[in-house]
Amino acid sequence: MTPRRIEPGPGQESVWDYPRPPRLENSSKLVRVIFNGEVIAETRNALRVLETSHPPVYYIPPEDLRAKLLERSSRSSFCEWKGRARYHTLKVGDRRSPDAAWSYPDPTRSFEQIRDFLAFYPSRVDECSVDGEIVRSQPGDFYGGWITQEIVGPFKGDPGTMGW
Repeated sequence: MTPRRIEPGPGQESVWDYPRPPRLENSSKLVRVIFNGEVIAETRNALRVLETSHPPVYYIPPEDLRAKLLERSSRSSFCEWKGRARYHTLKVGDRRSPDAAWSYPDPTRSFEQIRDFLAFYPSRVDECSVDGEIVRSQPGDFYGGWITQEIVGPFKGDPGTMGW
């Protein structure tokens, strides 16, 4: 069943207008990640990946994150567009968040710009924000999209959406 696209209002984007294969674009919005009271990442130089039916995923450049708080995990996954992902566990004080972030150390040619940038699951940290707006996480544990008021769906990840 094809989902019914929500018509975007003024200043909004529909994830159904995003392309497949995905598109990579620069973002000058202030992107911030907080965990256990600490700012883990903060940048106005994020790259966002836009893919049909998915909220944007923000990739943060390595120079704008506190890499010492991240340790590589044994998990990996494969994306047909971006290549093999490597996961990272976040540790701040007495709290850990396994596989809270991922990166592409050797991305495909089309996604070379995100080499070693990190993306965070909003559901696995205390707060992710875009220009001060706290984001909602994309439904489902597999996806890491960031939902803001300017993004409308429906979004892949809810029950019954695997065939989209």
